[in-house]
Amino acid sequence: MGALDELNLPAGVLYGDDVLKLFAYAREKGFAIPAANVTSSSTVVATLEAARDAKSAIILQTSQGGAAYFAGKGIKNSAEKQEASVAGAIAAAHYIRAIAPIYGVPVVLHTDHCAKKLLPWLDGMLDADEEFFKKNGVPLFSSHMIDLSEESVEENISTCVEYLKRMAPMKQWLEMEIGITGGEEDGVDNTGVDNSSLYTQPEDILQIEQAFRPISKYFSIAAGFGNVHGVYAPGNVRLHPELLGKHQAYVAEKLGSSEAKPVFFVFHGGSGSTKEEYREAISHGVVKVNVDTDLQWAYLTGIRDYVVNNIDYLKTQVGNPEGPNKPNKKKYDPRVWVREGEKTMKARVTEALNDFNASGSL
Repeated sequence: MGALDELNLPAGVLYGDDVLKLFAYAREKGFAIPAANVTSSSTVVATLEAARDAKSAIILQTSQGGAAYFAGKGIKNSAEKQEASVAGAIAAAHYIRAIAPIYGVPVVLHTDHCAKKLLPWLDGMLDADEEFFKKNGVPLFSSHMIDLSEESVEENISTCVEYLKRMAPMKQWLEMEIGITGGEEDGVDNTGVDNSSLYTQPEDILQIEQAFRPISKYFSIAAGFGNVHGVYAPGNVRLHPELLGKHQAYVAEKLGSSEAKPVFFVFHGGSGSTKEEYREAISHGVVKVNVDTDLQWAYLTGIRDYVVNNIDYLKTQVGNPEGPNKPNKKKYDPRVWVREGEKTMKARVTEALNDFNASGSL
């Protein structure tokens, strides 16, 4: 019996108790679900195809910049309203909700890093969530992420508490970040941050749990244990996933919890990490691992190799090595070369599913 039967999870986008059941199952069974950043229908279907073939749940998420791209680069995106990011995220959500069930796997529909200056983006999406909830009994998105890790711990927690109160009636999941993820991603540059800021303290984790639990049980924590966004050479980043185990023990003791791992952790900045680092983090209660930089590279490589290998067919509409009057439409049709990017992205998602022990989890 697989998780779909055991947990009674539907195929398609999950909400509320189903999200909680999925993450609790992952924590119990020792696997984590990759969270792929998507920017188009093409990247969505590449990821869903990998999850389907690997028999695993999957998390699809849009960043603020990725959501704006989904809407179109020609759309205004003011700091005050985040029009393109709101519209793009909503459009992506409706598309994913429509297409996900046919792939036959559970999907968590998530939004990625929302810093303080981007809160108008979250406000717009929550407006759409509440409107959708009134009509359908579920929000539009499964979950949202708030990243106030650059603010004080007090401001971070208090702001997240206010948003969690708004999300709780919809049983919507909140992911929050405490402790800075280094490196650079999507316009946020933490390359010069003090090294000590990359490691979250156990007292902070306990404070979050104590503040959130009276409001909702639908939340997870992206804690820092040396994580860095982007690409880096081996040895340049010192990850300490064992810290997550110490956090779990500390929280369990302070809360008097019967659970050895009471916290749902999230792993950010995983590109370039070793399989052993991933799996040790997962063993300490990580149920979600973000994958973005490597997927961008993987998507490019399929298209790049196709262009390189077919360059003499892509210079003109007519005329190629087979003859001056030979048409090239079959070579430059976007459905051909875009598909090559989907294939290589799918392969990289499959690799992540294997690395995180998620393959076959359904």
